[in-house]
Amino acid sequence: MTQDITGPPSGRELAGTTWPLIPSDALVLVPIGSIEQHGPHLPFDTDSVIAAAVAHRVAAMLPAPPGRTTLVAPPLVYGASGEHADFPGTVSIGHEALRTVIVEMVRSLGRWAGRVVFVNGHGGNVVTLDAALGQARAEGHDVAWTGCDVPGGDPHAGRTETSVMLHLAPERVRLAAAVVGDVRPLTELMPELMAHGVRAVSASGVLGDPTGATAEEGRRTTETMVSAALRRITAHTVDSRGRLIDPAQRATPPGTGAACVPPRTESVPR
Repeated sequence: MTQDITGPPSGRELAGTTWPLIPSDALVLVPIGSIEQHGPHLPFDTDSVIAAAVAHRVAAMLPAPPGRTTLVAPPLVYGASGEHADFPGTVSIGHEALRTVIVEMVRSLGRWAGRVVFVNGHGGNVVTLDAALGQARAEGHDVAWTGCDVPGGDPHAGRTETSVMLHLAPERVRLAAAVVGDVRPLTELMPELMAHGVRAVSASGVLGDPTGATAEEGRRTTETMVSAALRRITAHTVDSRGRLIDPAQRATPPGTGAACVPPRTESVPR
């Protein structure tokens, strides 16, 4: 059978295609998340699930410039989650390892991709992404990143993430096990979180209140995430740290909304 190598890849999954079908000058979206506790009711890969969903939906909606195809890479599921290290099951590779992985991924992708955009679902990765993409851009790579944040969302495993997961993967949400965590504003929690991690302020690991979470709210929240990421990627205005700037909200950098708990500063986050 003769193989057709003239058309674009079937679908938008990088992992599911073959090398002769990879077009030149492709835009590659790389979801990046974490494996970390999300309270007693959400799975460890919540951030990765959300980042991958946003990336796939953006890829399906992006206008296709002549000669450019958008591909979605497999998610990078391990991140810098040192703030959650006191909870069993969390797997963090730390700041330095994650930075190396991101830089080497960009160098590899840069051999054939036209542009690379990381779609981040975990706030603990923000410092690392800034550092890694700053380095990669200094090396001449066309790379940037954007977050899956929503203005006004609670920080971690609260109503925002619970609603989104009820929309994306309801069979994986143990809603009966959900509990109210620390509901103080993130600005008030920040000093203790940065010094001692999440468990110091919340025995359950929840920062926020999942009460009232619904799949319908999750659908609307996901649409907000996708719309913001789509605007940023389409505009492709990049700051010095590699962050894509939302033309509709220039004062709000990606990665500062819901589920963005910063890593500890007492040591290299692991």
